[in-house]
Amino acid sequence: MIRINLDVMMAKRKMSLTELAEKVGITMANLSVLKTEKARAIRFSTLESICKVLDCQPGDILEFIPDKKPK
Repeated sequence: MIRINLDVMMAKRKMSLTELAEKVGITMANLSVLKTEKARAIRFSTLESICKVLDCQPGDILEFIPDKKPK
């Protein structure tokens, strides 16, 4: 599973969802879908814009969580 830590980076940069949406150039609704981990995909151009605005790396926002295998 891929965890999206957008809210963590926004908090570190003291940036609101509204401010980030305006600076990145996407709707608050689309950014909210991403923030709440309901997105099924993200465009590289969107990820790049978010990283530029938040001054971070993609790995600061996206985290791979391995599936737990039953024993």
